[in-house]
Amino acid sequence: MDANLRFWRTEGQSFFQRFLLWADVLDPLLLLKSSDEIRRTRLLIQNSGKTPSEAIQNDETKKAFLLSLVIVSSAQHQAKHTFFFQFVFHTYTTAFTLINGNGTAKSEEYSLEQKQIFYGLGAISYAACIGALPLVFMNRYTLKSPVMELVIKKLLPAPILGLMSAFTVAVVRSPEFENGIEVMDRNGKVVGVSQKAGEKAVKETALSRAALFGTTFFLPAVLMHFVERAKFAKTPRALASMRMFMITSVLAGMLPVSLSMFPQCGEIKRADLEPEIQSATEETELFYNRGI
Repeated sequence: MDANLRFWRTEGQSFFQRFLLWADVLDPLLLLKSSDEIRRTRLLIQNSGKTPSEAIQNDETKKAFLLSLVIVSSAQHQAKHTFFFQFVFHTYTTAFTLINGNGTAKSEEYSLEQKQIFYGLGAISYAACIGALPLVFMNRYTLKSPVMELVIKKLLPAPILGLMSAFTVAVVRSPEFENGIEVMDRNGKVVGVSQKAGEKAVKETALSRAALFGTTFFLPAVLMHFVERAKFAKTPRALASMRMFMITSVLAGMLPVSLSMFPQCGEIKRADLEPEIQSATEETELFYNRGI
């Protein structure tokens, strides 16, 4: 068990602890740090033996800000624009999922296989098509009534994006429950490779990803509906600015919440694992790296 995973096991047992840790990791002020500061911090962490979370903070923050820009730009009113920006969005999240998967030796062996690349491309294309499909139907069959526009443009994007985000996670990380991931005892010793642990890790990550993007689209859409009815913003530019601010704000809040929903160092009961792993240890609970 590496130092980072051991840290999450001891310091991230409760949701509140994990939330505070992720809020610190995703602090946007870390974007102001220079490369030299990050390099010095990494050396200090390696020498002290603590978790390397501080060293990766700047990279994680850049990912969070890039993600917010992609989400803001993905909400379009034309089908072809929606398809393009959702293709870009799902490409980014799929690459992020591949990089931040389970990370065990078993996973690393197949992470770059040709089958995985095809799986990723297929999941990205399918998710982008599903995201643009409601607008295609609305334009094709001239469904222009206020109710249909409300449903298709404001209500459907949130559940669709949430479901497709969970779908891409499940497809891209499918080898983890097909081939299994490493499970460890409390001392960090690898006991075996478990498909059931891989299934649990992928399921938890998919649920957290669906909560992140579904909520990020749903709450701003609801709030903007009331803003438009109250006529707080007088111009289209003001409305767009308010919408961007709301999406970014909700995303900034939901990122640590979604990442904290499940422990980074996951636990699974020995009785729920394969017979060969049950016979290999007497411990009642085993641990695995859930990934992000």
